[in-house]
Amino acid sequence: MKQKIDELLSQANEKIKMVADTKALYDLKVFFLGKQGEVTALMKELGKLPKEERPEWGQKINALKKQISELIDNQHKELELKELNQQIESEKLDLTLPGPQIEQGSRHPLSKVTEEIVEILSRIGFSVRSGPMIEKDWYNFEALNIPKDHPARDMQDTFYITEDHVLRTHTSPIQIHTMENEKPPIRILAPGSVFRCDSDISHSPNFYQIEALVVDQKVSMADLKGTISYFVKEFFGEEIKTRFRPSFFPFTEPSAEVDCSCPICKGKGCRTCKDTGWVEIGGSGLVNPKVFDYVKIDSKQWQGYAFGFGIERMAMIKYGIDDIRLFNENHIDFLKQFQ
Repeated sequence: MKQKIDELLSQANEKIKMVADTKALYDLKVFFLGKQGEVTALMKELGKLPKEERPEWGQKINALKKQISELIDNQHKELELKELNQQIESEKLDLTLPGPQIEQGSRHPLSKVTEEIVEILSRIGFSVRSGPMIEKDWYNFEALNIPKDHPARDMQDTFYITEDHVLRTHTSPIQIHTMENEKPPIRILAPGSVFRCDSDISHSPNFYQIEALVVDQKVSMADLKGTISYFVKEFFGEEIKTRFRPSFFPFTEPSAEVDCSCPICKGKGCRTCKDTGWVEIGGSGLVNPKVFDYVKIDSKQWQGYAFGFGIERMAMIKYGIDDIRLFNENHIDFLKQFQ
């Protein structure tokens, strides 16, 4: 057994020193230390020895295995260094070649529009609030004066999680959370993702809204109109006009739809505005006193106004985009336009 161990160590030492590259060295490692290798075969011969001699020779074979492993590791380091030096000497860098073209990313158009709206309104004292996307029925409907039999609760319009929880259909619940947790005066923005069962070139089941709420003393419709007119001019351009049409929302009274003169054709009439010269951008109104009652704010002392825009709609109008689905498909050619 001793003769075999000595011969195997001598053989390994000689062959490992003569090896020329890392691939040949790996083959030698398999030859000596692999499952079918020479050292493994030697270990199998222990069974032929007397029982009392097996521990001693087992230790010697393990020592042989360790010695061969060290020889291989040392040779591997030398070969790696040698191959690296050869590679450095053979390769040449042409400094006259143009560098690789790296694509530059940019913010998504919806993110850009959201940030721009927040930036404009923050100049006049608005700050941002957020809330959960899965809302209790109370916050999404009841506290906003939307009763149980209101059409907005229709299963065709709303994603219900449980009987008492829905994916929020608007960001208005953030207004309720804010009025419950903060004392007036209040001046906040509520941007976020909302969900409705609707999908076509101008509607998406998941889209983005931003709403504004002001609660203060002696708030009137004139304050609301002045704020929206200021925002529209800052967002679309100084020449853009604003108009208000009577409407109905359960959580505001009086309520109004907000239109602006078409930023694309400047009111002359085009495809975007369907030749009317005007485009609808959102809804607005004075906070309904019933909503104040739900959040325990004295409507005789405090008044308020609220308005909201669809982020996708604002982006479509601003950039002349005619299909809302483009925002979610994330085609590179589409997104490059907003760099």
